[in-house]
Amino acid sequence: MAGLYASHGARIAPQSALTSRILYILTALPLCLAAFAFALQWRGFVHDQANLTNLGGDRSKFPGMGLSGVHTGTRADCMDHLHRSETPSFPHHPGWQYALVDDANPKICVTTSTSGGLDQILPWLYYHRVIGVSHFLLFVEGKASSANVTAVLESIPGVRVVPRTKELEEKQAKSRIWNESWLSSFFFRPCNYELFVKQSLNMEMAIVMAREVGADWIIHLDTDELLHPAGAPEYSLRRLLKDVSNDIDMVVFPNYESAVEQDSVQDPFTEVTMFKKNYDHVTKETYFGLYREATRSNPNYFLTYGNGKAAARIQDHLRPNGAHRWHNYMKTPKEIKLDEAAVLHYTYSKFSDLTSRRDRCGCKPTKEDVKRCFMLEFDREAFIIASTASEEEMWRWYRERVVWTDKQLNLKLLRKGLLTRIYAPQVIMQGLRQSGTFSDALAAGQDILQKTHVKEAFLSSLIASPEDRRSPLPAENSTVIMDKKQTQQKWQDIGNSGSSRKLLTVFSVPKAAIPPIASPIRTSPLDSWLGDFFS
Repeated sequence: MAGLYASHGARIAPQSALTSRILYILTALPLCLAAFAFALQWRGFVHDQANLTNLGGDRSKFPGMGLSGVHTGTRADCMDHLHRSETPSFPHHPGWQYALVDDANPKICVTTSTSGGLDQILPWLYYHRVIGVSHFLLFVEGKASSANVTAVLESIPGVRVVPRTKELEEKQAKSRIWNESWLSSFFFRPCNYELFVKQSLNMEMAIVMAREVGADWIIHLDTDELLHPAGAPEYSLRRLLKDVSNDIDMVVFPNYESAVEQDSVQDPFTEVTMFKKNYDHVTKETYFGLYREATRSNPNYFLTYGNGKAAARIQDHLRPNGAHRWHNYMKTPKEIKLDEAAVLHYTYSKFSDLTSRRDRCGCKPTKEDVKRCFMLEFDREAFIIASTASEEEMWRWYRERVVWTDKQLNLKLLRKGLLTRIYAPQVIMQGLRQSGTFSDALAAGQDILQKTHVKEAFLSSLIASPEDRRSPLPAENSTVIMDKKQTQQKWQDIGNSGSSRKLLTVFSVPKAAIPPIASPIRTSPLDSWLGDFFS
């Protein structure tokens, strides 16, 4: 029996030792792997891509966007550096103005008509520069035509600012559009109708200007609209249009409308991420089955327009066909409608949009008179509310008709595919702001203004006073007039002056609008042609 127990114990001992070794290995292996992974992350070889927006399953970075731990700020803010080290940022350096790429193909031009301020125009402009737009034609008036705004915009390569002057009005008064019937129902009508005519005339001139810079495509957008090139590699509008067949004349981007979830939005491009999809991008069953819930007692499916925006291939005989489409005098354009890409329309995204529309239109707040001013029923209702209701009533109306406060309904429509989340503009705008792009643009505009003012003061100092005009001019060798070297040195000192890098301040008043002349085929003048028309 002793021998039996001894033999059994001998067999158990090796098995126990083997089990101990296995347990040791299983315990040590995860610890070693965790230590190895920690070492790699500490040395910077592994980057967490989770904070980049996943667009359609593609985790590729946006153009010009990287994970950078370099902070180019001048302050020794170490804590801020730690927080920024793993956030998406754009490789931007002070003074870098995004020079145009000569071999970019195709070249895309965006044109707009606006009277907005830099707080709206700059983010809109640089966002489209990031996704591949190379040229911008900005027809400006009101606030947008002030000296400080135009100085900033003109300092950006690829941007041409066209102010509404008497000369521009005279040129547009000779347009062949006045002799055609396709826009005639909009002539000599106020508010939205006159805006539509003005946009068409600007688009007509933009075609010629776009051809001068060698652009291949032209798109008309408002400054509350962003193109969303979904489905294109690297989120690139240029790649999207490059793949379009050569026989296609026009590419239609269906519009998505912003669905704001709170009434306190101040920066729509970064705060709004939910959008109502166009009916072209949902099934008929979904659209009609959820139509009533999606409209929420509003007159139509969308608050404003629903026919999208189009990009046109620049060619002979191209003409505008309203603010949303293009046409050709010699043929019917061949067009396609994109299945994924869209134009994001941030409409009524701020409460102040109610009062801004009211303030720029002089119509009476009656159901009959607003028909003269606005094409869409929702715009008419909004104008009447903003003109007749108290502020408390306006807030209540805005929350009920515009703001999506019902979270259960939002979730249902998101699951059904009628609503969608889009984060790309938010990420790009935040990257641009963090990289200092907007502040550098302001500084560049300030430099131009400083040099312009100093130059004017310098030249005026060379003009003799009224008393001096009575006496003969001094001789050429007189010290009163600077010689060439002195003048060059003066301007070199001005260019090197650090004071030219001050932040932009509003100090100029926009020029008064100049009424246009009458149509060449009409005898009555355009009485209500001009005025502020954008918020």
